[in-house]
Amino acid sequence: MKRLPIIALAISAALPGATAQAAAPTEKDDKPAMLRQPASTDTLPSMDRFGDKPADDAFGAFQRGLYLTALNLALPRAEKGDPAAQLLAAEIYARGLGVPVNQAEAARWYEKAAEQGVTEAQFRYGAMLLQGKHIPRDKAKGEKLMQAAAEAGNPMAQYNYGQLMMANHPGETGLDKAFPWFMKAAQARLADGEYGVSQIYANGTLKIPRDDKKAREFLERAAKQGFDTAQLDLASWYIEGRGGVRDYKAGFRWMHRAALTGNVAAQARLARLYRDGIGTEGNSVEAAAWYIVARRAGLSAHDLDSFMDGLDEAQIKEAIARAGKLR
Repeated sequence: MKRLPIIALAISAALPGATAQAAAPTEKDDKPAMLRQPASTDTLPSMDRFGDKPADDAFGAFQRGLYLTALNLALPRAEKGDPAAQLLAAEIYARGLGVPVNQAEAARWYEKAAEQGVTEAQFRYGAMLLQGKHIPRDKAKGEKLMQAAAEAGNPMAQYNYGQLMMANHPGETGLDKAFPWFMKAAQARLADGEYGVSQIYANGTLKIPRDDKKAREFLERAAKQGFDTAQLDLASWYIEGRGGVRDYKAGFRWMHRAALTGNVAAQARLARLYRDGIGTEGNSVEAAAWYIVARRAGLSAHDLDSFMDGLDEAQIKEAIARAGKLR
């Protein structure tokens, strides 16, 4: 799943499996102890006038892509305390729409809107406080706002508040506290939440029995939304027959989809499926091509290196040409 966050949520810094950009990826990277990444903030909230009132001129201009006009119309009302205008101004500054990106100014308006109970602003400002990149970090206030947004029904906040429960309560206790929040996000069809639920069911906790069938169901839901990590896991589960029937062809299809998104671990695993003819016709050149793509991204695997050593010069040349088309 392509993720282009407006604000990188630094709650991830304290979470299992969430790290800064890794150096050379390895095959161990794709199986973290728990959740792989925090929820993104890549879409605008779906709401009228960024609040509960009918659309106005500022929001109308925003919808038409007239961002500077929207900002000029919103700012006077924002200064007078209009929470919808405050949130609109914050979004424009945060995204750099028609103006240079200004996260400090975005935070100022998010804070004002959050103080008036605007759920989206509570989530966004809470994330910025937890991150501490553009404004001073305030963990306590950030968590309080994230909780308020989660309780108000914001799926992204629900997922991230679940992550905070994991960070604040290490071990299975944290997973038990996180689970209901992940489930709420999953019920709202947030792919991150669906994946989180799948991982807890896949492993079980003190209070939640392991349930591979349910885990696979939530994996598939997240995979269908384009979550590449879920696609990779689901592919493996189909091939292993975990949580349901074994289906090599379905496993191959999901692995191929994950590989096409750029998931490096999936690219290496797809190379093995082509090499061994699992779920597809064996194809040494295609296997080599996918491994070349993965290796260019920094992944290395001894068994695939040995496989490459067994290919002749013509096959290597063809694989290199094919890999160039797969990038």
